[in-house]
Amino acid sequence: MTPYDDIPAQAVRTEPRLIDGFGRAVTYLRVSVTDRCDLRCVYCMAEHMTFLPKADVLTLEELDRLASTFVGLGVRKLRLTGGEPLVRKGFMQLVASLSRHLRSGALDELTLTTNGTQLAQHAADLARYGVRRVNVSLDTLKPDLFRKLTRGGNLAQVIAGVDAALAAGIAIKINAVALKDDNAAELPDLIAWAHARGCDMTLIETMPLGEVEQDRTDQYLSLKDVRRELSSFWTLDDIHHATGGPARYTRVAETGGRLGFITPLSNHFCDTCNRVRLTCTGTLHTCLGRDDASDLRAVLRAGATDAELRQAIFAAIGSKPKGHDFQIAAARPAVARHMSTTGG
Repeated sequence: MTPYDDIPAQAVRTEPRLIDGFGRAVTYLRVSVTDRCDLRCVYCMAEHMTFLPKADVLTLEELDRLASTFVGLGVRKLRLTGGEPLVRKGFMQLVASLSRHLRSGALDELTLTTNGTQLAQHAADLARYGVRRVNVSLDTLKPDLFRKLTRGGNLAQVIAGVDAALAAGIAIKINAVALKDDNAAELPDLIAWAHARGCDMTLIETMPLGEVEQDRTDQYLSLKDVRRELSSFWTLDDIHHATGGPARYTRVAETGGRLGFITPLSNHFCDTCNRVRLTCTGTLHTCLGRDDASDLRAVLRAGATDAELRQAIFAAIGSKPKGHDFQIAAARPAVARHMSTTGG
């Protein structure tokens, strides 16, 4: 039994009701459950982060209510993120509760993005609650470089987490941020390693989110250039594979695996954006690259009825912008908040 087992599951499939001003249906919600993380990746966080006080963070019950309201409005995919979601106390109780929407058919997928350090101990439970796919962030297979990029992380823990998840029947997609000075030369080896394990692989351009110590302009690597380089020795065939996110996929003939490219800067994907992000403080961001914000925590804690909560969500979706403001060459980040605060 979990604290939420008495909450009834929805019994019918819900059609999308969240349509933005540009006719895009919002069917994908990413929910940050914490701003905390056990790593300090150099492109994601400052080394000495100030984390949120507990009172500012949504309770598990509040997270459940908000996510479930979105499901009732036609969201078909929930991705739980952080920070690092697996460090949140009670996180598996939340997964257990939200899994009722999988059993009812109201939700197609419940998944998460993790750095993998805690995955080995939770993989079996995640599979038991219906999690069938997990994204693991991993930028290098070199222990020393991993320790440098994460400011102290242990690569062996992450690989053990990947292996445990695969053994539990969970499909893994490896996400790597392409960094010109750090892992550019290693990307083919990382892709081959992932494909040899039966994992999909996605490369991501560094995004200008939040103030960090390093200059992203120096580290930015266009994935157009990466793909051109990979195509010099591999056969990359475009395929129609979609996971609900922004990646555009190819099949690597020589490895047999899928390779995705997320290109917010060199080739943005805003025209088909179907997702919004809910932070652990209850702030709804309808665009990763804009400073738009709707305070759903205030609505919740003011005692909103279900109808009032739905109306607040409708209003936020109605203001979703057409596209983001990312520019890698800008003097300051496109938005001040860190990726760890936004939720992946």
